[in-house]
Amino acid sequence: MLSGKKGKALLEMIRNGQEMNGNQKLNLIIQLSIPSILAQLSSTLMLFIDASMVGSLGALESASIGLVQSTTWLFGGVTTAAAMGFSVQAAHFIGANDLVKARQVFRQGLMATSVLTLILTSICLAIAYPLPLWLGGGEDIRHDATTYFAIYCMSLPVYQIGILSSSMLKCSGNMRIPSIMSILMCILDIILNFFLIFPSRTIQLMETELYMPGAGMGVAGAALGTALAYIITGIMLIWFAIYKSPELALKQEKWVFKPMWNYLRNAAKISTPMAAQYIMMSSAQIVSTMIVAPLGNFAIAANTFAITAESLCYMPGYGIGEAATTLIGQSIGAGQHNLTQSFARMTLILGMTVMAVMGIIMYIAAPEMMGLMTPVEEIRSLGIDALRIEAFAEPMFAASIVAYSICLGAGDTLVPACMNLASMWIVRLSLAAYLAPIYGLQGVWTAMAIELTLRGLIFLWRIHSGKWLKTTRIV
Repeated sequence: MLSGKKGKALLEMIRNGQEMNGNQKLNLIIQLSIPSILAQLSSTLMLFIDASMVGSLGALESASIGLVQSTTWLFGGVTTAAAMGFSVQAAHFIGANDLVKARQVFRQGLMATSVLTLILTSICLAIAYPLPLWLGGGEDIRHDATTYFAIYCMSLPVYQIGILSSSMLKCSGNMRIPSIMSILMCILDIILNFFLIFPSRTIQLMETELYMPGAGMGVAGAALGTALAYIITGIMLIWFAIYKSPELALKQEKWVFKPMWNYLRNAAKISTPMAAQYIMMSSAQIVSTMIVAPLGNFAIAANTFAITAESLCYMPGYGIGEAATTLIGQSIGAGQHNLTQSFARMTLILGMTVMAVMGIIMYIAAPEMMGLMTPVEEIRSLGIDALRIEAFAEPMFAASIVAYSICLGAGDTLVPACMNLASMWIVRLSLAAYLAPIYGLQGVWTAMAIELTLRGLIFLWRIHSGKWLKTTRIV
């Protein structure tokens, strides 16, 4: 992990305009990527464990969470977009060794995202009750779906500021603390869910029977456990970024409440296309859920579980992508054009290689992955088929993930957002709507695999064209 003198020295080479050889560049990419991958995997593992625990309760409980999960991603995506609008600016300023401006951006981000998250939470709570009905969920799962979504909404304010603090730390080059917090969040989620989801019971440990207290809250317990894990780790991230980060700490500087419009405009320029993309992509996921819903509760649950299982395979791509955003942002800030392009090529190759291997593992281990989440044979069978279809698209999915992250580090978000949206809405949803009535859930996942392959190709073209580097440098 990037915690020792060697890692910090490599980042200093970027900021000081020094030449780096191939081994140094690869070393830095790996040092940034590993903790980020661990953080991504632990977050995904948390969803996996949630799904497994709830899955043990039955198909209805699983379907109730699956119905609203894509909507929670929508709100989570908007909070991430808002955070990145400020953290990308900070990466450029840190690359230019202008820490005063980096801290100014952080202050403005804290204030702006605090206002935004209050608005998002209000909207979230307002739609919690009718949402399952809008999504086509049956009467038998609507109550649990509403409860799960409403509890998630209550954690949004701390979640938003925690995401901002985490992304600022990552863009400063500190992947270690966000990684530790993600792992801690996963551990807390397991512990809290264990006591909140299930009722009091006697469990067999070796040859000893132990009485285990429990709240027996079911789906509500899963939501509450996750929300509390978000809140605890979010507060810790906020504290570290504000008080302990060498690049970002605000404790010794005067807090300025006056809006600094240049930073806010830059943030809007970066975040608005991202937020629009998240809204439209998540809306597409919701439409996809609506396409799956008529196939029945087994299909809804299998679709949700398969998405969760697949995320264990593509999270390494997102981890490498986060490293790419940091390296591209700081390299551009330091004015190192050749180094920027070199990091873009190397992170793309690494991401595609890792996810190709993960795709092979997913294809082979699909029965075990689904078996961990549900004992229901109908759900398992559908999920296994979905994962094996998707395995073939993983390398090109990696290309789209890492290439988008490269563009993000350069502040280039408008065209990549349009590329994502066109691919999702024109290709995936059209194909899914056509194939679902014919081939069921397999048709939906075939459409997904075709679309992700196409998306990867157009993102590779974007990086090859060099147009992403023409974005005006942030000042």
